[in-house]
Amino acid sequence: MNIGDKLNNFELKSANGISYTNYSFADRYALCIVFMSNTCEISKAYWDRIFKLYGQYEEDNMALIAINPNDDSLSPSDSIEEMKLFLESNNQLDFVYLKDSNHQITDELGAKVTPEVFLFNSKRELVYHGIIDDNWQNENQVMMAYLEDAIEYCLDGIDIDYPEMPLEGCDIIRK
Repeated sequence: MNIGDKLNNFELKSANGISYTNYSFADRYALCIVFMSNTCEISKAYWDRIFKLYGQYEEDNMALIAINPNDDSLSPSDSIEEMKLFLESNNQLDFVYLKDSNHQITDELGAKVTPEVFLFNSKRELVYHGIIDDNWQNENQVMMAYLEDAIEYCLDGIDIDYPEMPLEGCDIIRK
């Protein structure tokens, strides 16, 4: 998927058992999709930051959701049951964590790693694709908060300075 491309329809089941579609978030000014996993060390390092961004921008009418694309048979810790336990253990029961078991949206967006971010504006056009920030190892040493900046620009209707950033993450586990 390239900057400016539109998000197509999707339907995925969440860790809480509810099915969500792209229309579930139609009333939001922006939609941020982050491919995450329970097993990738880089994803693990980012979960707290994702939860903070979720809380920070929910009032600004932005939806932030995570999608786990890893194959359960190859990575049992990424099963939908484990995803639910993960949310429970982090007191994030209202957070939307979806499972892409058949790689529908993973393939459509061209996601390759976890974590990987796709930010869409109100018209559901891709405006940012890349990493969350420049330091996955230490949140206190982040110099460039690419995703947070992109969200601010997107919500203000301004072109994003760095719409694409190189990826750093764990390969998606699939057959």
